[in-house]
Amino acid sequence: MDDDIEQPISKSEIKRQMTALQKLGEELVALPASKLDQLDLPETLRDAVNQAKRITAHGGLRRQMQYIGRLMRITDAQPIAEQLNAWRGDSAEVIAEFHRMENWRTRLLADDAALTEFVDIYPQADAQQLRTLVRNARREAAAAQAPKSSRALFKLIRGLLSNDATDEQDPVEE
Repeated sequence: MDDDIEQPISKSEIKRQMTALQKLGEELVALPASKLDQLDLPETLRDAVNQAKRITAHGGLRRQMQYIGRLMRITDAQPIAEQLNAWRGDSAEVIAEFHRMENWRTRLLADDAALTEFVDIYPQADAQQLRTLVRNARREAAAAQAPKSSRALFKLIRGLLSNDATDEQDPVEE
């Protein structure tokens, strides 16, 4: 029976949560306006963040950051934190996607059969362009040159995989 009763949150835990929200608010203030526009922020929080960007006095900025922290407590901060993590590359999905792209590049450079497999999976890929980049990347690696073609190959793979991921998320209605 006693297990069903929720334990009260300690003062220390409340302070840790408030500090974390204030740090999240500091990250919002550091973001450029273009990134802020992509977030779904309440109007009061957006105004407070924009005002904090204009404050130069240390004491005033500190008070404004505390105000932003208070506003963050009444806002659902989880989606904001997830988006910031994604932009930082901290989210598991972003890391997994990056590893998938790296794996494809490594396989393409190591094995000619991987090119056929890649084109089968991603039919929108330009096989000739892939072949050229793979050949040039191998040549650059053998000559110990800068990996210009290898980087270009990664960019191409990233473009194809990210386009494929957006196609899966946004199916076309018929």
